[in-house]
Amino acid sequence: MTFAGFTDQDFDSLTVPGLDSRMEAIIANIRPKLEELGSTIAPYLSTLCGDEMFPHVAKHARRTVNPPEDTWIAWSSSKRGYKALPHFQVGMFSTHLFIIFAIIYESPNKEAFANYLDKHAAKVRKLVPAHYYWSTDHMKPEGTLHRDTGKDDLHQMAVKLRTLKKSELLCGLRLEREDPALRDGTGLIQTIGQTFETLLPLYKNAF
Repeated sequence: MTFAGFTDQDFDSLTVPGLDSRMEAIIANIRPKLEELGSTIAPYLSTLCGDEMFPHVAKHARRTVNPPEDTWIAWSSSKRGYKALPHFQVGMFSTHLFIIFAIIYESPNKEAFANYLDKHAAKVRKLVPAHYYWSTDHMKPEGTLHRDTGKDDLHQMAVKLRTLKKSELLCGLRLEREDPALRDGTGLIQTIGQTFETLLPLYKNAF
């Protein structure tokens, strides 16, 4: 079975009014594709990371009022969950798809990655492609392009990651919903794999 890619209907699912109606749209339109990506990418990621990687689809189970503005699939080295660990994600807001490495506020690995980023900011500047982006909040669609992020900015991110309890850091690729690459499922899977390979040094140095 060939992965179909993502359509306008998928992105529009994240603008449906109301929690129940939006969740119905996400479950009907997006979640099957995320689950397919999960099982397709997991063996590749496991080989890449040298450790078995398990897929986790966002369930949004804690929501009781506000509908989710994004949804995603995450891969981590734990079968039980991903939030406490450095991980990889593919997900979407209504405006774009994201393919990222993430370490979020619940992870005890934040200090290890902050120390790496602080010590190797110049190396990270060269490692990350200019068109990738950084974000310090996984709940917000905005980010800063790597080309606009200097060594001082990376140092500041490291300080926040080390010292602020709610801090987090994400890095990766953003594809706007109009990008034709999103409709080419086979090509998109290749792009996801290449992006994760590029981000692998960040992941490896978060432990």
